[in-house]
Amino acid sequence: DHYFLIAHEDRTGRSRLHPRATGLGLAAGLIGELVMQGRVRAIEGELHVVNPEPPRDSLSHGVLAMLIAQPQHRELRTWLAFLAQDAAARVGERLIRAGVVESVTRRRLLGTQTLYVPSSSEQRNAAAWIQVRLANILVQGRVVDITDRALAGLVVATGLTRHVLWDYSAHRSGFTHLHTVVDSLPADLREL
Repeated sequence: DHYFLIAHEDRTGRSRLHPRATGLGLAAGLIGELVMQGRVRAIEGELHVVNPEPPRDSLSHGVLAMLIAQPQHRELRTWLAFLAQDAAARVGERLIRAGVVESVTRRRLLGTQTLYVPSSSEQRNAAAWIQVRLANILVQGRVVDITDRALAGLVVATGLTRHVLWDYSAHRSGFTHLHTVVDSLPADLREL
């Protein structure tokens, strides 16, 4: 959810990245949630279900159910590509259910576009705060929990670093700490 909010502008809901990059980052985040819950492992480019107990979250439950239903497909790259196809819509729907965003459909020349915009000024501030909070953690060199380390890894992997550490002179120490944080990820999450 935090990656989704960093990857989209808090005022317009537009993606800051190419849709494919956003989708891959979100797909990695969905699998990362299952890794951190101890449901799956990413080992040498393959995904392995290690605990089939369904998570409470319906989206995580659905992703795990797909992994269980397709045991012949283990390649991490395949799962990332598959999940990336509709990851933005799935995570956007989860955020709608949580009251964080609302969907706005805009007509375009060749169809329609659905954007997910924070549902209130408080939610817009909360969305903007996610990247500011991560920047502060990195600049101050603080200890980073596993969730924020995984988030930082996704930010680096998909090219969102400049949206988190937007001022090179003020955030110089954050860039150094960012690489340390990403290097400290467990092997499963580094593969993602």
